[in-house]
Amino acid sequence: MVKHQPLQVYERQLCLSCITGIYGCRWKRYQRSHDDTTKWELLWSLILLFTFCLLLVWFYFWWEAHNDYSEFNWFLYNRSGEWSDGTVPILATTAAGFTYIAFLMVLALCHIALGQQLNLHWLHKIGVTAALLTTIVGVISVNQTWGQEWDVIPISLQATGPFLHIGALAAVTALSWIVAGQVARSEKTMFQVLVVLLYLSVLLGLYVVPLYITSPCIMDPTSLKQRPDVIGHQGAPMLAPENTLWSFQRALQMNVTGLEADVAISVDGVPFLMHDHTLQRTTDVEKVFPDRQMDDASYFNWTDLQQLNAGQWFLKDDPFWMVHTLSPHEKDLIANQSVCSLQQLLKLASYHNSTVVFRLRRPPAEHPCYHSWINDTLQAVQQSGVAQNLVMWTPDEHRAQVRQVAPGLIQTSVDKQSPESLHQSGISRLLLRYNQASTQEIRDFSQGNINLTLYTINEPWLYSVLWCSGVSSVSSEAPHILKKVPYPIWLMRPDEYCLMWVSADLISFAVVIGIFIFQNYHMIRYRMSGMRSYNPEQIMLSAAVGRSSRDLNVMKEKLIFSEVGNGVGSAEELYVDNGYDYYTNQGISQ
Repeated sequence: MVKHQPLQVYERQLCLSCITGIYGCRWKRYQRSHDDTTKWELLWSLILLFTFCLLLVWFYFWWEAHNDYSEFNWFLYNRSGEWSDGTVPILATTAAGFTYIAFLMVLALCHIALGQQLNLHWLHKIGVTAALLTTIVGVISVNQTWGQEWDVIPISLQATGPFLHIGALAAVTALSWIVAGQVARSEKTMFQVLVVLLYLSVLLGLYVVPLYITSPCIMDPTSLKQRPDVIGHQGAPMLAPENTLWSFQRALQMNVTGLEADVAISVDGVPFLMHDHTLQRTTDVEKVFPDRQMDDASYFNWTDLQQLNAGQWFLKDDPFWMVHTLSPHEKDLIANQSVCSLQQLLKLASYHNSTVVFRLRRPPAEHPCYHSWINDTLQAVQQSGVAQNLVMWTPDEHRAQVRQVAPGLIQTSVDKQSPESLHQSGISRLLLRYNQASTQEIRDFSQGNINLTLYTINEPWLYSVLWCSGVSSVSSEAPHILKKVPYPIWLMRPDEYCLMWVSADLISFAVVIGIFIFQNYHMIRYRMSGMRSYNPEQIMLSAAVGRSSRDLNVMKEKLIFSEVGNGVGSAEELYVDNGYDYYTNQGISQ
């Protein structure tokens, strides 16, 4: 009789099977390997990491660019001639791509933690390549058509930087578990040194990053200036059709201190409110004057302009996804809006004692008012009866003439200049896009007695940053949102911030040291105990510290096969009976 030993069988490892199966389609045990990852797969791992980082920046950019979505849509409209919310497909694809790549990154980290060989499936490689190329094309396109918007990243970091630092520190601290495990299991001294140095350099870099984080909201609360005034840019265009009387009335209901509009001049010399060069987007000119829908708006006379409806497009296109919040009465008011004249706006502002700032667009050279556009506008201002100290005059042309005719107007420039140059030109106010003035420049203008207005501010975080910077007023398309910001979103004393990041660094350092000590102690204890018997977990650890595939296969064979005596079925039969996969010698060696 031949003696036999009881067979040891593998336990099912569903979690490991899912990790290796989803990442590399290695669902079976014999398909897995603990060998070092090949150079080709290492290259793909680096490509995956680069794609993740690029998509992270791309996703953050579009998240913070929410303040300027309407500006982006207007750029698209000028190119295509059709109004649509172009941010929706961009946000959808960005979110889907980032989620997918982040999921692959998590799976890759799980492979490293478990000592599994990285082997990204070819379908995933196609997906990673598609995500990378799509993101690169998107970055190039934005850089060419909307390059100024990249400034939103450093500006937003003034609001999010301190908190992103804490999040990044927590993530890198958590990675110490994987790093410590790799260092403890490795028998190559050079590899251990390189990994530790690389990890510590990243960690120490994060520890000192707060020294370079600057935010105007890190300040003494007692030095915070008064709340910046809010000017309704085109009224309240999220709640009503832009540049209409109802839009300006809605803005005044939101306690704005001023109104801003875009002004063109009709062919018969009447200044009216219109942002676009044509009437196609914001009126029903296609229905009333189908042969003239692409004509410049200034080539219509005031009688023709009064025939157009300037509200129905808002209900139809719903440019800000706000129509569902309107009452039936508001929808009726919107549906009956017409093109508004500058004189109507000035009378409304005069009644509410509100400031008015308008951008005057000069008509084309063939226009009958090409030379008289300044006088025509001044005449409308004087006829409206509005107090001159409520009107901010922005055109640079013929300023001397304007001062003689209307000396009380608030001279305002839309070109960035030093406070000294502005005073020499007799200009007391400055109107700039929010990315054109840094925190220090805002304070310099304030000290130079120049009232600075920045546009277009729609997000509370941006309003808070500019408030802490000391800006005097902002122009907004969302006064109903800024109305709900009575105080900066966050404000922190410098000593409080110092205490916060030093405490975070110390906690992180203690956790990292503890993890490294624990991992090394665990590995030393394991090596000293030796391997008393073969089991799957010990095979995994042995393979992770440098055993070859041949040695591993021999160990698997010893584990699976035993001498089979009389009356005992074969190993294959035993495995089948117990519901386990049977691994042949050929299958193991794959």
